[in-house]
Amino acid sequence: MKVKYLILVVIHFFVGIGAVVGGSAAILDPINPLGVPLDTLKYSPFDNFLIPGLILFVIIGIGSLISGIAAWSKSDYQGYYSSASSWALMIWIAVQCLMLKSIVFAHVFFFLIGLAGAVLAIIILYNKRQFPANLLHGSLNNRR
Repeated sequence: MKVKYLILVVIHFFVGIGAVVGGSAAILDPINPLGVPLDTLKYSPFDNFLIPGLILFVIIGIGSLISGIAAWSKSDYQGYYSSASSWALMIWIAVQCLMLKSIVFAHVFFFLIGLAGAVLAIIILYNKRQFPANLLHGSLNNRR
C-alpha cells in the first residue's frame, strides 16, 4: 500500500472512530456528554448537544470511516472521499471554535489532521489526473 493511502487510512479511521464515539455520547446524553457541561454551548445556537452530536456522528464519524474504507481499497474516487471528509473536519473545527469562542490544543490538532488529509487528497487527484487537479496538470504541461 502506498504511503499516502496508508496515512489516509490511519487519519480517517482515527477521526472516524473518535467522532462516532463522541457523537454517540452526545446523542445518548445531550445534556452532559462525556462530562462536558451544557454551559459550553452558551455562545452557540444549541440548547444541548443532540444536533452537534448527530452532525459529529454522521458527517465526521461515518464520513471519515467511509473515506478510510475507500482509502484501504484504493477506490478510484478516493481523492474525492478524502477531500470531502477532510474539508468537513476542518469546517467542523472552525465552526466549533467560533461557536465556543475558544481554541484549545485539540482544535489545532484536528484541524491539522484535516489539512493533512486534504493535501493528500489533492495529491491523489493530481496523480490520477482527476478534476479539479487535472486542470492544474494541463496548465503545467502547457508551460513546458
